[in-house]
Amino acid sequence: MASSRDDFVIAIRSAFLKKKDKQKFSLLSLIFLSIFIIILSSLDFKIIKIVKSGINEIIYRSSFFISIPENKIKDINKQFKIHFKIYDNYQNIQSELKFLKQEKLLNSFLKQENKKLKKLMNESIGSDEIIAKVLIDKESPFLKSIILNKGSRDKVKIGMAIVDGTYLVGKIIEVNFTNSRALLLTDFNSKIPVILEPLGIQAIASGVGKDYGNIQYSREKYKESFKTNEVIVYTSGLGNLFKPGMPVGKILKDNRSRIDFFSDFSQLEYVKISSYNFKGSD
Repeated sequence: MASSRDDFVIAIRSAFLKKKDKQKFSLLSLIFLSIFIIILSSLDFKIIKIVKSGINEIIYRSSFFISIPENKIKDINKQFKIHFKIYDNYQNIQSELKFLKQEKLLNSFLKQENKKLKKLMNESIGSDEIIAKVLIDKESPFLKSIILNKGSRDKVKIGMAIVDGTYLVGKIIEVNFTNSRALLLTDFNSKIPVILEPLGIQAIASGVGKDYGNIQYSREKYKESFKTNEVIVYTSGLGNLFKPGMPVGKILKDNRSRIDFFSDFSQLEYVKISSYNFKGSD
């Protein structure tokens, strides 16, 4: 039993030794073959040139076909890079376009603001009017007022008139250093002396908390004096509150108690703060 095991081990070793001898022989064969080919290539034999040319042709053709997948992969990779670069450029252009649209809208808004301010400035040349921007519109069932961005540092005083274009819209009732508050004609507490033209009748215009007003007091029965389709309401100048002749609104013949104000109080952006010095006043 032991002898058979030893014979098996010896057989395996001999096989490995034979394999190792075969590997050595193969390596030596390749070395000699290479030397032989180098010697032949140095000789100027026609057959050698044909064989060499054929081998080169096979190698070049093989290299070309082998390089096709590699070149294709390179082209695909290049196309991907170009695609991503174009996509990045597209994203940048979209961002710039969005920014430019926002700038255009902002510039358009500023142009409109400048036009309004220019118009107000031209109308205010040579007068004591102060141009103010409406900051807050305080509106409730009982309070109709606006906050303006002008105050005592701008020489704003209580009682000054608030004018929208040429129309009276209210008066200053509170003044701080940098801002002020104006009571609108629509407020319940607003009562101003007016004159109804062409009737020539003195009256009191009162706010009702809505976008219109009422004639609250009148010395004469003006409703029976209507001879036209409408009557214009102006400030009368009585009581030294406002200068006379400032347009306020109109009264239509079919509703003789209601004053439709000329200004839309919900759309006020810029107003003029106007002062008027009566004779004998400071």
